[in-house]
Amino acid sequence: MYRKCIVLFLFLLSVSAHAQYNIDRLITSGRIALHYEDYVLSIQYFNQVLAQKPYLYEPWQLRAIAKFCLDDFVGAEADASEAILLNPYVPELYDLRGVSRIRQRKFTEAIHDYTTAIKADPINRNYWYNRAICRMENKEYKQAQTELDTIIGRWNSFAAAYALKAEVCMQQRDTTEAAKWLDKSLETDPYNGEAWAMRGVIALSKKQWKDADTYIGKAIHLKPKSVNNYLNRAIARLNTNNLRGAMGDYDTALDLDPNNFLGHYNRGLLRVQVGDDNRAIKDFDYVLKIEPDNLMALFNRATLLDRTGDLRGAIRDYSKVIERFPNFWTGLQYRANCYRRLGMTAKAELDEFRIFKAQMNKHLGIQSRWSRKKLNEVRRKSDIDPEKYNQIVVADDNSVEHEYKSEYRGKVQNRHVETDYMPMYALSYFQYANGIQSYQAFDKELEQVNRIQQPLHRIYITCNPKPLDESQSKSFFLLIDSLTADISAPHEAKRTAGLLLQRAVAYSVIQNYEDAIRDLNACIEVDSTSSLAYWQRAVCESMMNDFNLSLGMNDRLKAAKVLADFNEAIRLNPQNAYLYYDRANFHVSRKDYSKAIDDYTQAVRYDSRLAEAYYNRGLVRFNTGEKASGALDLSKAGELGLFDAYSIIKRYNGK
Repeated sequence: MYRKCIVLFLFLLSVSAHAQYNIDRLITSGRIALHYEDYVLSIQYFNQVLAQKPYLYEPWQLRAIAKFCLDDFVGAEADASEAILLNPYVPELYDLRGVSRIRQRKFTEAIHDYTTAIKADPINRNYWYNRAICRMENKEYKQAQTELDTIIGRWNSFAAAYALKAEVCMQQRDTTEAAKWLDKSLETDPYNGEAWAMRGVIALSKKQWKDADTYIGKAIHLKPKSVNNYLNRAIARLNTNNLRGAMGDYDTALDLDPNNFLGHYNRGLLRVQVGDDNRAIKDFDYVLKIEPDNLMALFNRATLLDRTGDLRGAIRDYSKVIERFPNFWTGLQYRANCYRRLGMTAKAELDEFRIFKAQMNKHLGIQSRWSRKKLNEVRRKSDIDPEKYNQIVVADDNSVEHEYKSEYRGKVQNRHVETDYMPMYALSYFQYANGIQSYQAFDKELEQVNRIQQPLHRIYITCNPKPLDESQSKSFFLLIDSLTADISAPHEAKRTAGLLLQRAVAYSVIQNYEDAIRDLNACIEVDSTSSLAYWQRAVCESMMNDFNLSLGMNDRLKAAKVLADFNEAIRLNPQNAYLYYDRANFHVSRKDYSKAIDDYTQAVRYDSRLAEAYYNRGLVRFNTGEKASGALDLSKAGELGLFDAYSIIKRYNGK
């Protein structure tokens, strides 16, 4: 007995040691991925660790760092908070949460974090510096200056502190005092990129274009990945008639940040200036993807469509602007000209009468390209005066980028991702991989079908299937032929229903939804208890409805049928997360967002790892104004492997 106890103890000890080794190995692998800036991969390693040992603070901290580097500041803050709960005595955790909050412009909360970090580690100057930044951003200028004086008194060679004092002065419109502190900063460290960038901003404000070009050029040499520097230098170059140099700066800025609003808008204006109308349209198309209701971009695109011969497209865009500004005579004149060129004389005369009424004493003329004087003028992003449609845009708050900005390789979050909702889950013969993870969706009823009926090919639950290649298409046509021959042979009812379901899935894969629906109707007639058949029919009907809508057909009656099928499938299989997710997608298509959120919530209740449900719920919440909860949902989707979510987070954060 004693020997058995010893053996058992040794066995448990070895198991425990192996488990610990496995955790250590996962953390090490995650750290290596972090080191080589493979942030998405590192998150997956830390997910595995936390699934086994959620009480360890370190993987929470490391995952927070990875999320921060992916611009997922909401997720980074949440993970850092979990780490702090587990170990509140590590100042680096407060620093991590603090900088994540800075990126969300939650400056008051960040100040609290840095105050705690300073108490634990008062000799860390970066904590003092970041807190001073928060004070400035919070418009607590007096406190910021006091803290910066403290920093300079303790670390008099810290050039960034002098530069930040200059920025505080700039915020208070004191350019003379700002210049003094910038000189001190550059005297201390002539290689301080932020100081040169600030000098450039001051020169821009004084319209000293050549000096601005020189100063910002030095900043770019020292900080080549700062997007704002390229955007600011482009303005200086535009005003010295260096159009080629300005275009190069806008191109570089958009290489670094493909979703940058100012980059696309101003490059579009510059392309108009050099006569590159077609590519200018592409820039304004992109701007309008980011901000569909941007009237200034709409009007610019309208003038370009007008000029390139797309008169109906131009009228569409002109009309949207005129709807907002009914007395905008330039827009009315341009639209009237389009109407006349299309032979729509009555509408043209109506617009011309409106012009006469609104601008009776104003000389009417059309300026197809703007003057040199206009080119020297800029407007703020928030300025929506339609008469300023052809002016270069600057940020409402033109400041430098601070050193807490992270550098990263790969820029996963900067890839262009369409903000479309993830599609419905459905039965398929293909497995599904979401983002970087292979995801094996599970349903008890489907497993029974695969085990008992033994279909010719295993059936899976998939989402967002990829297009078929030629050989795959041929194989599915052969599969349908084989199933057809088998269906025509005599079978018991259950077997026939199973074969019909298999063929319906094959038809769905090759997007022959009508035949798929026909087979599913027959399947349900034989077996009315099959939730899989109702589910697949609802999905196929939804796909057909989307197609019919594109043809201008009314889908109201068929939509009711889709909903009825989803409801019946859920009644038969009430714990299937994918059914709630799909029904939520249906509600989104009907713009019933409240019901959609309820169903997405039910979906993650039954499957907490359903990334697509978090992703879509996040988009719904963003689109209905719930930005904070939307960001949390998208963060969770990214954490679960659907890493396109990080691109969406960045896009919304930029608005």
